[in-house]
Amino acid sequence: MSIKNKLNRLKKHMVNPVPEIAVESNPHFENSSSEKIQHEDYWKKFGASAYFFEDDYCIVRKVRYPLDTQWGRYQFSDVLKAVSQWQDVDADHPLHVKDLDASDLLFFDTETTGLSGGAGNTIFMLGMSQIKEDHVLVHQFFLPGPGSEVALYHYFLNHVKELRNLVTYNGKSFDWPQVKTRHTLIRDFVPSLPEFGHFDLLHGARRLWKDTLPAVKLSVVEKEMLGVNRIHDTPGYLAPMLYFQYCNEGDPSLLEGVFQHNEWDVLSLITLYTHMSGIVTGNGFRTERETYETARWFEALNQREHAISLYQEVLQTGTSLTSPSKKSLAALYKKSDGLEVSVRYWLELIDENDLDEEPAIELSKYYEHIQKDYEKALHFAVMANSRWKGKKRLTKRKEEQEKQAFAKRIERLEQRVIQYS
Repeated sequence: MSIKNKLNRLKKHMVNPVPEIAVESNPHFENSSSEKIQHEDYWKKFGASAYFFEDDYCIVRKVRYPLDTQWGRYQFSDVLKAVSQWQDVDADHPLHVKDLDASDLLFFDTETTGLSGGAGNTIFMLGMSQIKEDHVLVHQFFLPGPGSEVALYHYFLNHVKELRNLVTYNGKSFDWPQVKTRHTLIRDFVPSLPEFGHFDLLHGARRLWKDTLPAVKLSVVEKEMLGVNRIHDTPGYLAPMLYFQYCNEGDPSLLEGVFQHNEWDVLSLITLYTHMSGIVTGNGFRTERETYETARWFEALNQREHAISLYQEVLQTGTSLTSPSKKSLAALYKKSDGLEVSVRYWLELIDENDLDEEPAIELSKYYEHIQKDYEKALHFAVMANSRWKGKKRLTKRKEEQEKQAFAKRIERLEQRVIQYS
């Protein structure tokens, strides 16, 4: 069965359509070589041009979208507001633009001949979108044949030499390492790789939605969080097969779906960064779960004030996330000399959940080491041990270690109660 027939069979499984979007393409063919390129007429009609370097060339395609284009729940212009709102956040965060403008962000994705790393995997398309004065520019660089990598990277690296910040989805682990690998093979013939910052939105998606979405693939996040529904999208796993078929048959029309898929990816990155920024900065709607996960994110970054503020926001909702928020608040106040506040949260947690031994352990430590009240310390140690006994352990080794720790603490406290009574 041909690839085209496979795609036709897949259409009935595709998601709902994206609203019609008018795109403005600006094809401009520049042929500085006397050598004629293959399928020149097709590439011109497709809005693409050739970039020649020495005796080879790559294909370059540009598409322009007005800034007020609606993409799911957002317009592309909303990213300007998102970038501006970061300026009011006095905290380090992986998505913080700091002194960057929206135009400094390069939303980037690649299409490759396989999903594994290493020199055997070739990037055949580099795609990116960027905010310009009154439009979004999608720029795609295509490898017309395996021997054209020098022309491809020569154009791409000259084009991004002023790059300040990439925005990707799994780009830190896959896309950019692949670029670095391919660059290593041809570095004597092309410019050096630029230094830049990097926002990998996959990391944020995992933090915010790993417990609420069935998966954090970009297609799932697009549909569930951004309201972007694709129709007749060429699945990413078919891209390598289509590229190999193109190399064998020489029919560039096979790749139209791949170009479209890559184009949609780099456009959705704009609205995904907008959406995530609104959640983290508090300037967009966020669910209680998203507020809680954002608090955990700031806590992991050692941004205690922001984490405390967000956990307290969760407490006002009275949801199932109240108890874990109190536990986190107690731990944060303990680290910042707010033990009295921690004690209040631990006492509340004991009343709210008679299966959790951790608050009782913390209170036992507090009364032993801070208050020197060994009777209360023993009371909470015995309570913690009783609760612990009612829980199943994952491993016998850990169970034995915890059992010995409880026995040691209780024995020590019993001796001190006798000593100071």
